[in-house]
Amino acid sequence: MPRRAFRAAALAAASLLLPLAVLLSAVVPGDAHAQPVTLRTSSWLPPSHPLSQSQARWCEEVERVTDERVHCAPLARPVSAPPGTFDAVRDGLADLSFSVHGYTPGRYPLAQLAELPFSGDSAEIASVAYQRMFERHLAALNEHRGLKVIAVFTHGPGQIFNARRPIASLADTEGLKFRVDGGSVNEVGKAIGATLVMKPSSESLDLLASGAVDGTLSPAESISSLKLEKVIRYRTSVPGGLYNTSFAFVMNQAAWERIPKNDQAAIERLSGEYAAMLFGRAWDQADRRGIALMQATGVRTTVAGRAFVEELRARVAPLEQKWIAAAKAKQLPNPEQVIREFRAEVARLR
Repeated sequence: MPRRAFRAAALAAASLLLPLAVLLSAVVPGDAHAQPVTLRTSSWLPPSHPLSQSQARWCEEVERVTDERVHCAPLARPVSAPPGTFDAVRDGLADLSFSVHGYTPGRYPLAQLAELPFSGDSAEIASVAYQRMFERHLAALNEHRGLKVIAVFTHGPGQIFNARRPIASLADTEGLKFRVDGGSVNEVGKAIGATLVMKPSSESLDLLASGAVDGTLSPAESISSLKLEKVIRYRTSVPGGLYNTSFAFVMNQAAWERIPKNDQAAIERLSGEYAAMLFGRAWDQADRRGIALMQATGVRTTVAGRAFVEELRARVAPLEQKWIAAAKAKQLPNPEQVIREFRAEVARLR
């Protein structure tokens, strides 16, 4: 074919194909051809811990709903000690992790709403109620600046564990040292007159085994997850929980922005209440395993009686007013109403 005729034929073919290409670009979203996004995940707890497992389960769900366009790659070791986790994620050392607000005292005062004493007996219920309060009232105040908050949640009701003696009154705690995480549990411990050692829960076994502390203020989950049945002999169960601990499950903001919009929408449906429920439910299951393990290993349980509960209520009552004052200082309108809403949600979800 002469060169001139060949060029004419090629141009004619191109003119026919161009409308088809335009049509296909309108039908097939550009996101469908986006590069896969890998989220580097970090956990400062063992892989067997319910929080590590919940993070992994959430990642599996994300991979499923995005047809594996977004997937997780666990790091071989924690990117940071627990108190530095939020900063590590914000700074891009990891893309996804969780941590305890109270590990950085004074930084997240609004989160202590979920840590107030007697907030319920279920981590799942408290977590969903807390997430609703976060969405309605707390998120707009931007305490987690620089992070994409996937969900907030709590662990199960905090109880009193020790290796020395049964505790059926505040007088029984005298002379005992208790490990605490920080945040409201630290304030609760001070309010009841306990001697406290502030250390992450991951150090509980070593501290108890060495005699550096006599007990821990923890949820029942810690018995099975952290193997504390080896060192704990006594448990005091406080109806409604002596305290809870507030967590956030967070993503690096730049990593979030790398995810295509259609996949972001799918991930949002797995975030908020869904993720809070996932973490809370796993913790309730772990609490039940911890209680069963204590029964099997002979840990003696004392249920706090009415007089002891009233004694505790009187001691911790000022903590509510302290949170209200801190919330007002952070420009939260009507924090008294927020507490009432939170407790009403917990009651409604039971």
